[in-house]
Amino acid sequence: MNGIPSTMSDARTIGFGIVGTGSIADFHARAIAQVPGARLYAVASRDAAKARVFAEAHGTVADGNPGALLRRPEIDVVCVTTPSGAHGEIALPALAAGKHVLCEKPLEISTERIDRLIQRAEECGRFLGVVLPARMGDGAVALKRAVEAGRFGRLTLCSAAVRWWRTEDYYRAGKWRGTWELDGGGALMNQGIHAVDLLVWLAGMPSTVTAHAATLAHAIAVEDTLAASLRFAHGGLGSIECATSCAPGSPRRIEISGTRGSAALEDDRLVRWAFDEPQPHDAEILTGASGPAAGGGSSDPRAIGTEGHRRVVAEMAAAIRAGRPPAIDGREGRRSVAVIEALYAAARTQSPQSPR
Repeated sequence: MNGIPSTMSDARTIGFGIVGTGSIADFHARAIAQVPGARLYAVASRDAAKARVFAEAHGTVADGNPGALLRRPEIDVVCVTTPSGAHGEIALPALAAGKHVLCEKPLEISTERIDRLIQRAEECGRFLGVVLPARMGDGAVALKRAVEAGRFGRLTLCSAAVRWWRTEDYYRAGKWRGTWELDGGGALMNQGIHAVDLLVWLAGMPSTVTAHAATLAHAIAVEDTLAASLRFAHGGLGSIECATSCAPGSPRRIEISGTRGSAALEDDRLVRWAFDEPQPHDAEILTGASGPAAGGGSSDPRAIGTEGHRRVVAEMAAAIRAGRPPAIDGREGRRSVAVIEALYAAARTQSPQSPR
């Protein structure tokens, strides 16, 4: 897969198609429209009437079924925006049809299913990208650079907190939400995955996790509240708190602490940036690294903005032109799901688990 040659000029339009016309599909369509050299050619959905309304709103066409969309030669990338547990139903045939795939988070609801997608992408020589835009925020990137530069010293305590609120109507609006079969879990898998991905990206994979989970505020089959403890391979400790039961909702928070410094990120805004050895640009970083790439959503799932998706779409288009995998590919997308699987197993068995 890494050796795919670039056969496209930088000026060539990268064609996109969207399968699934739920609420998140709107973010994809608007993001594509904001990326120079990208174009949305078609959408498809099981609900033909809904697809036509969506297509009209975004100035494109609706195909009668996903198969028709996959046969369009002008489409290079298929955006998969169906319910989480149905991602593979679209991604696998899309890859087999010679399309690159940009899949909403989570890539799939189990590592077993994700491994099949990764294998199929490699067999077909196509790229598999995952929508995890929190990594692309200005604040997150500044934090990642500080970790890589060793500014924190030895990492000692690294945590993620997603204390959000969702109404009962939110779960009723989509029958797949709050189910193991199609949502893959509750607050952790759906809302918390961005924080888990950020924590793993910044601090590394945990070697051991323990967790407690409960359903405290909603009539759903999965958890709406989870608290976990982590031990990282480098010896540091950490925690994850994730909920949709915390009214009215607070910004997602990531904290990285070590023997030489500490930092905190709320949504994509740095609110703490303190080191034993200050550098000239620290004040600028603290005030300037507050881009809108991954903010919002604590109480309203539609309040996230499109900038994060725009950056993901732009990166996917750039990757295709360069003949390289996207920055957040299938293997990167697998990491957060592996941690979430281990946390669910730990909560279920009340015993420590190791992500695989």
